[in-house]
Amino acid sequence: MSSSMKENEITSEKIFSNRRQFINNFALSSAGLVLGVSAFSNNTKALTKDSGFTTAEPLSSEYVVTHHNNFYEFSTSKSKPAKMAKNFNPGNDWKVKITGEVEKPGDYTLEDILAFTQNQERIYRLRCVEAWSMVIPWQGFQLSELIAKVKPTSKARFIEFKTLESRTTFPGQSSGSLGFNALPWPYKEGLRMDEALNPLSFIATGVYGKNLPGQNGAPLRLIVPWKYGFKSIKSIVSMRFLESQPQNTWHKSGPREYGFYANVNPKVDHPRWSQARERRIIDESFFGVKKIDTQMFNGYGDQVAHMYKGMDLVRNF
Repeated sequence: MSSSMKENEITSEKIFSNRRQFINNFALSSAGLVLGVSAFSNNTKALTKDSGFTTAEPLSSEYVVTHHNNFYEFSTSKSKPAKMAKNFNPGNDWKVKITGEVEKPGDYTLEDILAFTQNQERIYRLRCVEAWSMVIPWQGFQLSELIAKVKPTSKARFIEFKTLESRTTFPGQSSGSLGFNALPWPYKEGLRMDEALNPLSFIATGVYGKNLPGQNGAPLRLIVPWKYGFKSIKSIVSMRFLESQPQNTWHKSGPREYGFYANVNPKVDHPRWSQARERRIIDESFFGVKKIDTQMFNGYGDQVAHMYKGMDLVRNF
């Protein structure tokens, strides 16, 4: 990433003319998260090379980000979710049930959550387990802010997330509708607590300066950019703080193919394809797809590798 690049060389001036910059000034202590200081500026140099919150890589177009989607609750087709989600318009009364090992459990509305979190913009790489990738400008808030608000107990070591279960909203959840053995609904994902508290972990509420579309996981989508995309659970309605590791949907359905950690790793192939290289999708023509080498932890190793020190990342994939 070059700090000398002008903002209009990175993305649209119209969308990001008032880009808010967030300085990476966080610290973790044994007592919990110490939140850093936020600063906002129109100067892209405020984001340092190793902040992990931006990149000078070309953005994928808004059209391809919102029309090339894996959202099996709607369809296994990449193009159909955008059409099927047109009438999915969750409002501020959307609720997230927070339970388990926390001091402040409850049903938190979207409005509640947005009131005590700091809206930010971050440009992250997204690497799908299917070996394609994008570069996406998300808006939202750092997950650790929500965690700090609900105050996990000392027993909380993991978080389980759930997607909305509604066969009316999500026809793909109907039995047999996916054309293969149906996944166990609702969709579930999980993170270790240190992963959830990592400054990179993010909850997206928007993309390209607009509210998050249904096909992208409205109104709340988890973003963990060093992991494969299936970890970035969409349309979150539940967060449960647990002492033991939860079982995520794809690991339960295909444990040989999809691990709990799902860290991007070019040395660990999917049983049916290599993960050493990826297809970077930039625009809707798909003629400009560029094959590039996959980076360990999707290029975020400086920020996350310490969490897996001493772990066998082949066995614990």
